[in-house]
Amino acid sequence: MRMSENELEAHLNKHNKRKISAVQPSKSKSDVRVLGRLKQGVMNQTERKYAGHLESLKIAGEILYYAFDSMKFRLADKTFYSPDFIVLRSSGELEAHEVKGHWEDDARVKIKVAASMHPIPFIAVKWNSKNNNWDYENF
Repeated sequence: MRMSENELEAHLNKHNKRKISAVQPSKSKSDVRVLGRLKQGVMNQTERKYAGHLESLKIAGEILYYAFDSMKFRLADKTFYSPDFIVLRSSGELEAHEVKGHWEDDARVKIKVAASMHPIPFIAVKWNSKNNNWDYENF
């Protein structure tokens, strides 16, 4: 079937109107989650806030160094775990910090496996808005 340019334009306009008027699903605030991942090396809002906290610890002399998204741990063939931050304490101890706003089961499994395989502390970090501080969970 061949259409003239005017017929094609009318056809597209008709179908675009249908798409625009379609009912969009609403999202409740309790179920809002990030649909995509940020590019590697780009911090989300919680990670930026934690980086600020780490910087204050560095100034206070509690830590010597921290780096974002800089290390990978091999868990199995084609399976890796990258902690959000690698932190070097002033005592010389190296730690892996994972910053989460919400824990999914697969992320918790990966950090547990990494902690069982590697000889450094793996620490989950979550912002506690009620107490206005960071909560830590050691694996």
